[in-house]
Amino acid sequence: MQYSQNIVITHLHQTNNMRHQIKYAISLIALIAASLIINFSRHINSTPKVYNNSSYNYTVSRVVDGDTIELSNREIVRYIGMDAPEIREKKNAGWIYKPRPYAEEAKEFNQKLIGGKSVRLEFDVQKRDKYKRLLAYVYRGDEMVNIEMVREGFAMIYTYPPNLKYSQRFLDAQKEARGNKRGLWVNLEENKILASQAKNNIGMMRIIESEVIDTHLTEKLLILKFKDNFKVVIYKNNIPFSMKDMARSPNKYFKGKIVRVYGIIKEYKGYPEIMLHDMSQLEILN
Repeated sequence: MQYSQNIVITHLHQTNNMRHQIKYAISLIALIAASLIINFSRHINSTPKVYNNSSYNYTVSRVVDGDTIELSNREIVRYIGMDAPEIREKKNAGWIYKPRPYAEEAKEFNQKLIGGKSVRLEFDVQKRDKYKRLLAYVYRGDEMVNIEMVREGFAMIYTYPPNLKYSQRFLDAQKEARGNKRGLWVNLEENKILASQAKNNIGMMRIIESEVIDTHLTEKLLILKFKDNFKVVIYKNNIPFSMKDMARSPNKYFKGKIVRVYGIIKEYKGYPEIMLHDMSQLEILN
């Protein structure tokens, strides 16, 4: 009889222990669930609304250069549709201050337009670039800052699919700037050089007239090669459908031809090149 009572008592103890363990497990799960819900709620509340909206208002906390700003929420915004002269140059693993012609003027004009002010962002198809920066059309009131930078000659158009919503407006603004010889376009027609002179004009807006000696195709690029290691780089996505033959048979289209190209001469891996942002920058002369 005593033995049976001991068994019952032991069983009751085990049952109570199991109940305590179950209650503890349930409490632990509830605590973890509550923590996850709180953290998720905080994440949602801290996520800028700009991620899910076509446009939203923010304050500009810093003007980085002529085509980049920082917002009050610490997001970096790269303007769509334009490219201002570089104010810094990458060297080894870091950056050094080395402004190209009109880079400081572009930054100052950008600062004048929106420094410390409230702006509205409008997005296109692609919202971020490979550096995780937001890509946007930036407005001060009803005025698009991107367009004003181009119209006043502080930037060139930068057409890059899929963000092409206002490409014609940018082209019209650049034609106006060039026609009125504003900013980058001052004395452009008088600064016509040969490919052999490109190395000595890094960072400058120039017209180059020279013969294409070879071409090269990659998955994304069509590259025109000239003497003295000068190159013209064309994104294949920027080639209009009516001109697709140049990407199918580039040597037949370009080799041995004299072309006129204009743009800012940049240095890539020690050699000069012009990156075409729009096919209007290139003209075949013969």
